[in-house]
Parts: sequence; C-alpha cells; structure tokens
Amino acid sequence: MSDTLNVFLLSILQGVAEFLPISSSGHLVLGKHLLGLESPGVRLEVALHVGTMFSVVAFYRVTVLRLVKGVFTGCRESWRMVLNIAVSAIPAVVLYVALKKVFRIDLEGDFFQSARMVGSALIFTGVVLLSLRWVPSSLGGEVTWRRAVAIGVAQAIALLPGISRSGMTISAGRISGVDAKRVAEFSFLMSLPLIAGAALKDALSSPPPDGAALPFGLLAVGAAVAGIIGYVALTLLVRLLRGQYFWLFGIYCLVVGGAVLCFVAP
Repeated sequence: MSDTLNVFLLSILQGVAEFLPISSSGHLVLGKHLLGLESPGVRLEVALHVGTMFSVVAFYRVTVLRLVKGVFTGCRESWRMVLNIAVSAIPAVVLYVALKKVFRIDLEGDFFQSARMVGSALIFTGVVLLSLRWVPSSLGGEVTWRRAVAIGVAQAIALLPGISRSGMTISAGRISGVDAKRVAEFSFLMSLPLIAGAALKDALSSPPPDGAALPFGLLAVGAAVAGIIGYVALTLLVRLLRGQYFWLFGIYCLVVGGAVLCFVAP
C-alpha cells in the first residue's frame, strides 16, 4: 500500500476515533491488523494527534480565547481552570515515566499492540461507558481540583491502546458529579498539553534514518484530514452527550472487542 493511501486511511481513522469514545489508538492497531495498514510510526501518529488538537482549539475557540485572556488579566476563574488542567495531566505523565523508565515497559511493544490486548481493552471501555446509563442526568457540578485528579487518573489508564481517553475521562467526570457539558469541555481541553508535549518531544528527537521519514507535506495533509474529520466527530459527540446517549458507545466497544477476541486475536 502506498504511503499516501496509508496516511489518508489512518487520518480518517484517527479523526473519527480520537473524540468518539472508542479509542483511536486501539482502532489504529486494529486497522493495521484488519486492513493491512502499515504501522504509522511515532512521527505520523504525533502529526495526526496535532491535527485533532487543532480541531479541539477550533471547536472550543471561544473558551480557549477566554482562558488565555483571563490568565493575562488575572481572572480567578480562568486560573482555576488552567490549574485544574495542569493537575489532571500529572497522573498520565507520572505513569508514562514510571512505565518507561522504572519498569522498562514498552507501550509500543508487541504485547500492547496485539489484537488480543486491544480487544480486551475495548471490552473494559465498553463496561465503563455502559455504567453511565445509571448516572443521574441531574448531576451538574463543577470541575474541582479533586475531580480533576480523578479525571486525570482516568486519562492515565487510557495510555493503554483500546482504552478510550475521552470515554474514560468523561465517564470519570460524570460519575464524580460533573455536568455533562462541562466535563466534555474539560476532557478535551486537558488533552491539549499532552498532545503539545508529545509534538514538542517528537520535534526535538533525532530524525529517522534516511528513507524512513515521510515527507513533511504528507504529514501536513494527514494532520489536516484528521483535524477536519475530528471536528465533525467532536460536534457529534457533544450533541450525544447532552442528549444522555453517550453510554450507547459502550455497546459498540463491547461488540467490537468481543468480535476481535473471537475472530481476530490469535
């Protein structure tokens, strides 16, 4: 399969799955197994995430501008949101460093990138999402620093392929009593520092060997496609969440996860 077609298919997959609670990383692994897609590589994966990062900024542009303005003008509400976002990033950073540096566990290794691992993780995601069926719609609290920590722990768990970051963070927020609209906004805003950090790390890392790097133009096109499709998916997700239908994605995750374990995983 040509690099152009490979990048195009992966960009569509990333754009759809990044915001819908079905795990973009897990679907990228399944795409590799089922469609014969080549492994995207860290550089392309970061580029696709940057594309979806810009879709978050575009969708929440009013909120982002208000936060930036509020930080520079000393608005307490803006500073509280920024600090909560910073607090929520700590668990994922700590877990990632511990797995990489202390336990020497490679999340890009064969075990974590296997269909069996992804199928099992999707089933776990499905169970968590289905639990929202019984969360009262009347819950409408704010994101406090304690709730930000809980949501951050959920985000850290989603480092594993097949466990949805949006699914886990939104579920954690709703279960802890945060309003549906607020938790969706917080969930996607809190992803921005991690994506930006990954992009910066990639930019500062050593370049891949000659012949192994994708052209910058192709990476840019992939990021743009992922961003456009991601914006549409994000719009759909927020509407479904407001209508209390978010838990229905749990059925999809259970069906796909079960099918993978039964028919795809060795």
